[in-house]
Amino acid sequence: MEKIEFVDVTLRDGQQSLWAERMTTGMMLPIAERLDSAGFDSIETFSPSHVGKCVRDLREDPFERIRLLASRIKKTPLRVNAGGLNIFGSDQPAIYDLFWRILAAAGVSQSRISDSWNDPSVWNLRVTAARKAGIAPIINITYSISPRHTDDYYAEHTRQAVLLSPYRLCLKDPGGLLTPERTRTLVPIMLKNSAGIPVELHTHCSTGLGPLCCLEAVQQGIRIVNTAIPPLADGASLPSIFDVVGNLHALGYRTGIDEESLRPVAKHFTVIARREELPIGAPVAYDYTQYVHQVPGGMISNMRHQMREVNAEHRLPAALEETVRVRAEFGYPIMVTPLSQFVGSQAALNVIVGERYKEVTDQSIRYALGHFGGDVATLMNPEVRARILDRPRARALAGIERQDLSLEDIRRDVGGAGLSDEELLLRYLLRKEDIAAMRSAGPVKSYITDTDPLVTLVADLSKFPDTRMIQISKPGFALTLRKDTPIDQGI
Repeated sequence: MEKIEFVDVTLRDGQQSLWAERMTTGMMLPIAERLDSAGFDSIETFSPSHVGKCVRDLREDPFERIRLLASRIKKTPLRVNAGGLNIFGSDQPAIYDLFWRILAAAGVSQSRISDSWNDPSVWNLRVTAARKAGIAPIINITYSISPRHTDDYYAEHTRQAVLLSPYRLCLKDPGGLLTPERTRTLVPIMLKNSAGIPVELHTHCSTGLGPLCCLEAVQQGIRIVNTAIPPLADGASLPSIFDVVGNLHALGYRTGIDEESLRPVAKHFTVIARREELPIGAPVAYDYTQYVHQVPGGMISNMRHQMREVNAEHRLPAALEETVRVRAEFGYPIMVTPLSQFVGSQAALNVIVGERYKEVTDQSIRYALGHFGGDVATLMNPEVRARILDRPRARALAGIERQDLSLEDIRRDVGGAGLSDEELLLRYLLRKEDIAAMRSAGPVKSYITDTDPLVTLVADLSKFPDTRMIQISKPGFALTLRKDTPIDQGI
């Protein structure tokens, strides 16, 4: 029987897709050793978006999170998923190099690397930076549906990725747009052109077909699959490890995954989800409209909010239809961050204003200028591009020149020569006030559920009817619990 390897994405994509990155480090640490011993090929823990979320909302140090996880996950490689740092802008090369050095020092050894256009020249820059820091690069080849994204497109982009000698390739389907039928035709094409470099599958369950696509991919030759652990699987997340492993066993494959060691992990996060009122992933019904507009689920929520603010929420269906037109006129960009946001925002604006491209966002202008990559001068509808750029704001944005700065220049601008590398990166990306608030919040706070051995012990001891006091102590810790004696009311 052939062995299928698994990459766990619960701590990164699972919580990003379902919990909007609200999982704290304290929630992760109690189950880290179990993840490490479960037999995963690697564990994905981080993406650049976590930096802002950790600091601003969770008041946690994102790099300390990686160090703490690395101190508990010692056998299994830690992985990140990274495109650019500045999602809606451009990165300073010196800062980008620093980012990879910091991650490597914290304990990261692998990274999936993306470009929203699948641009080989951008892959090259990012692969080079990661490899220079000692991190093994895995190139994401992002799946999309359009007249441009043909078999020949994926064959050629696979060959271009191979030229960069990555550790692996990954067929990345963030929108859950793959079907078993398309998987059956696409996977052999990529494997044929991969020159023997291993190819992973990373597909979401947004259309309900993710688990079936995993099985089809394995049957077509893929040997590494990305999954998540319930309750952070299914829905907008990735397929459940339990479902995929069970079905693969039934098909005659072996996995090496210790499912029983993962059931307490699922229980741990289910307790947290219920206590914190966070979503619990569940299979979704097949929805063909997702293949038409290709708008990610989280972005639909943002469009609804945008239209609600101008009392136009009832026009959301029209905005989704307009998204299809705008995407075609923009040259069929892949509907991933940030390109999907540009398309969706402009579509919503067209519907709200009532006249197409009468008003345009700065992002649409910069997109048409090529600030976000892609051969837009060739791909875009020429009349639409001309209309977007025929306005004073476009001429002003076109005149902005980008200058690459040295790390010394950036360090001087954000705080001075004595600034540590991590503090420098945080100050470059975030406001000083948010960083100060994070620092003042103190160290990571433990998150205890009934899966904790101490909690289980106390719960078991308290079940004895004659127990009036429980005392537990160890060096640096003491706990005393007393049960109040009922007052004798007499007869």
